[in-house]
Amino acid sequence: MNLSDQELELLKLHYAWPASYPVLKQHLSGNPRCQNVLHSSTVKQKKLNERLRELSSLPLLDLLYEKGIIPIPYTHPDYPTRLKQLIDPPAVLYTKGNKDLLKREHLIAIVGSRKATDYSVLAMEQIVPPLVRYNAVIVSGLAKGADTLAHEAAIRYGGDTIAVLGNGFFHLYPKENRELEAHIGRHHLLVTEYPPYQPPAKWTFPMRNRIISGLSKSLVITESAEKSGTMSTIEHALDHGKEVFAVPGPIDSPLSLGPNKLLNEGAQGIWNGFQIVESLVES
Repeated sequence: MNLSDQELELLKLHYAWPASYPVLKQHLSGNPRCQNVLHSSTVKQKKLNERLRELSSLPLLDLLYEKGIIPIPYTHPDYPTRLKQLIDPPAVLYTKGNKDLLKREHLIAIVGSRKATDYSVLAMEQIVPPLVRYNAVIVSGLAKGADTLAHEAAIRYGGDTIAVLGNGFFHLYPKENRELEAHIGRHHLLVTEYPPYQPPAKWTFPMRNRIISGLSKSLVITESAEKSGTMSTIEHALDHGKEVFAVPGPIDSPLSLGPNKLLNEGAQGIWNGFQIVESLVES
């Protein structure tokens, strides 16, 4: 993949300072080659300039390619249009695998609790196969529980899946999904806004959730507590006018509170994937 000189400089700036595009753009304006991007004498800014000088002499793009990592800067034609609708879109997406999946029309996010029960397993069996037959791509966050079930169901039924990570590629999280992450990176697509050296942290996952929502045309929630990271993903989707589907849950389950509350607030209840396909055909 070819990058322009300005895209290469944006990549280096982001690698040194992994902020969103609107933040970095302020420092690129009138200074496209990132020379002395910050002029203040603060320790933080001095360190950033030192880091940029170090990176200027490195073949960063080639080093990423050697690790199978393909970066997509905000200004590159391959950057997903849907993400540009975010208030704080990533300056760079780091990808592993089939980046052409980002160009597919129907990206459907499936999210839910890390403590998902067999009820979520049943939901995946009813929801995912029709979506796969419709050539939709299943998007989720590679977390334990519902995310893992969604990725595995997409693979099991012969479909494609995108895993959005809350960390850089040099770190593995969660460790239980080592084999699943490797499989998705080879045959499907891994995506993150974080440079490879960035470890997972509490703040990285809420940021990750906006990308799951931003990439997707519609979102499905299986099981979730009333207040959770899953619900923050759904709230982000609703704020951006995305269609949200919720699987009705048993009234005696704490993990039904999230989807049942959404149903009460106007989300569309579903019990099979054909309902989502019908909505996609009509849209």
